[in-house]
Amino acid sequence: MAKKRTAKYKKHIGKAPGTLVYTGEKTSQKLFIESFDFNPDSYNELELKDVEEAFKFKSSDTITWINLNGLNHIDDIEKIGTHYDLHPLILEDIVNTSQRPKIDEYDDYIFLSLKMLHYDTDENVIIEQVSFVLCENSVLSFQEAEGDVFENVRERIREGKGRIRTSGSDYLLYALIDAIVDHYYIVGETLGNKIEDLEDILFSGQVDESISHQVLRLKKELLKVRRAIFPLREIINRIEKSEHNLIHKKNIQFYRDVYDHIIQLSDSIDIYREMIWSLMDMYMTTISNRMNEVMKVLTIIATIFIPLTFIAGIYGMNFDHMPELHFKNAYYIVWGIMILIFLGMLYYFRKKKWL
Repeated sequence: MAKKRTAKYKKHIGKAPGTLVYTGEKTSQKLFIESFDFNPDSYNELELKDVEEAFKFKSSDTITWINLNGLNHIDDIEKIGTHYDLHPLILEDIVNTSQRPKIDEYDDYIFLSLKMLHYDTDENVIIEQVSFVLCENSVLSFQEAEGDVFENVRERIREGKGRIRTSGSDYLLYALIDAIVDHYYIVGETLGNKIEDLEDILFSGQVDESISHQVLRLKKELLKVRRAIFPLREIINRIEKSEHNLIHKKNIQFYRDVYDHIIQLSDSIDIYREMIWSLMDMYMTTISNRMNEVMKVLTIIATIFIPLTFIAGIYGMNFDHMPELHFKNAYYIVWGIMILIFLGMLYYFRKKKWL
């Protein structure tokens, strides 16, 4: 894993600022471009054959959402960036999948880079970078691969539900961000369930070496989610306080609602982080208690055998004139004394609640 991260950074070494270098792993991803062009009365949904077909929407009076999947197609991203007058550094950030979530404001557009989170079938968290460019009447989105969390937004556009067709491109951007944040809740809930399952295992006492690996893996997973979610607070706060002409005051309250959700999620992530540290402490305590139980049993056994060993040692010495050696029942008497000592010590340990 460390080698993969190092390889990503090496791709940028020696390159001029603004040079487009795709740092992701899905190099064979096919280019897919879809567009939703709509107004309050109608909408038009298309799958575009190439980026040139998206150019006609720039001067349209309708609201347009252009969604591009396939960040490995650098030439096509450069073409659409040139047509929409996007800064080269923006295009560089779009194809850099390790880019930290951020926001940049320009005169004619606003750029945002976020992380989209979801779980695969094996419950491994998948983190995909999604970039947005908000223009006057359009929103451009760039994804690494097909498959996203925006299907509800598409349905609302198709069916004309709510404000999405009547509230401008900044509301469309809000709807897309809100869809991403909603799935953060699903990821957070899954993390919480995993932590609770580990807690149940630890409380049940069924602890083995695999538990420590599960706790460490869950800790790494939580850190990845935390790095994806926490910067979004700053981004939404910037939008909420922005005086950019692309952000209308009537829609600020919706971004404020997303900000509240992010704060709630951040608090939950902090709680989960403390819980994971508690899990590790609980695991170490359980292992220590188990070791103490083992040592207690061994100590009690050793303590019981100390006087028995002492008696056996005394009567195992080879002196000719030792008392009791020539008694007729001396053997049985010694055994009786040893058994009485054994039972007496067991009674004492139980009375002291050491057993």
